[in-house]
Amino acid sequence: MGRITLPQDERSLSGIKSFEDAGIYFLKDDLALLQSVDFFTPIVDDPFVFGSIAAANALSDIYAMGGRPISALALAAFPKKGLDFSVLQRMLEGGIKKLKEAEVCLLGGHTVADEEVKFGFAITGTIEPQNIVYNSGAKPGDGLLLTKPLGLGVISTGIKQGIVSQQLIGRVSELMAQLNRRAAEVMLEKKVSAATDVTGFGLLGHCYEMSKASGVTFELESRRIPIIEEALDLASQGIYPAAVKSNLQFVKKAVEFPSDIGESMRIILADPQTSGGLLIAASMENCQQISQKLEKEGIRAASIGRVVEKRRQSVVII
Repeated sequence: MGRITLPQDERSLSGIKSFEDAGIYFLKDDLALLQSVDFFTPIVDDPFVFGSIAAANALSDIYAMGGRPISALALAAFPKKGLDFSVLQRMLEGGIKKLKEAEVCLLGGHTVADEEVKFGFAITGTIEPQNIVYNSGAKPGDGLLLTKPLGLGVISTGIKQGIVSQQLIGRVSELMAQLNRRAAEVMLEKKVSAATDVTGFGLLGHCYEMSKASGVTFELESRRIPIIEEALDLASQGIYPAAVKSNLQFVKKAVEFPSDIGESMRIILADPQTSGGLLIAASMENCQQISQKLEKEGIRAASIGRVVEKRRQSVVII
C-alpha cells in the first residue's frame, strides 16, 4: 500500500504511511471519523468465543486513537459445504454480544463463500480532532505502559496444535475478548503523548513504528514486560506463529538486544498478538496515575520502559 499513490483530500489522513491505527476523516472543526477494519481465521474452537475476540480485536484500533466506536459492519468468509451454518450464526452472536458491550451498533455486513473461515468487522468511530491520540507524539522522558501481557500468538499456536489445557484456553480467550475501552477512556482522562495497540507486528514491531514516527528511541526493560508464563514454555519448545520470524526480520536493523537475552524472549517480544493491549507513552507522572487507576479496576497497566533521545536503533532492550 505504501507504493500506491492515494487520492488527496485535505479532510482525510490515511493511517498507511504514518503507521496510525485507523484512518481519520475530518467532518468539521469539532468532529472527525475514525475507520478501521480487521478480520482473521479462527484461533479458538468455540465459534461464539471466536466472534467475541474478533469484535474486540476490530474495536481496538479505534480505542488506540482515543476514539469512541459507534458502528460496525460484519465481514465473514464461510464454506458452502462441510460446516453447519449454525457455526456462522454463533460467530455473529459472539461478535454482536461484544459490540453491545462496547455500545456499538451493527449496521450490516457481507459474507463470501470460502473454504477457509474468516471473520471480523469494519468499525467506524468518532472523536474530537483535538483529542486524537497519534502514535507519533512520544517524547524523551515519557514512560511506556502496556495494558495486556504478551504471548497470545504463541498460545494460539499451541491451541491449534491441541497441546494447551482447557483452563489456559479459557483464561487467554477472556483476555483476548477484553475490550481496550476502559484503558482508552483513562488514557484520555490523563494527557498522553502517543499510543497504539499491540497486534500483528508484536511488541517490537509496534514499538519500532511508534518510535520511528516520533523520532525517538524506546528503551524496554525485559524483566518488567508482562508475559503469560505458559507462553515462554511453549516458545522454548519451538511452538510459535510463523509470523514471529517475519516480525523479527522487519525490526532486525532497528532493535538492539542484550547479549544475554534468550531465544524464547526474542520470540515473545516479536509474537503477533490478537486483540493485544494498548502501548501508551506519557509523562512518568501520568503513567503512574493511569496505572493506579486501571489497577483499581482490575486492569494491569505495566510500566515497561521509557522514551529517550533518538539513538542509532529505534528500540533498545535492556
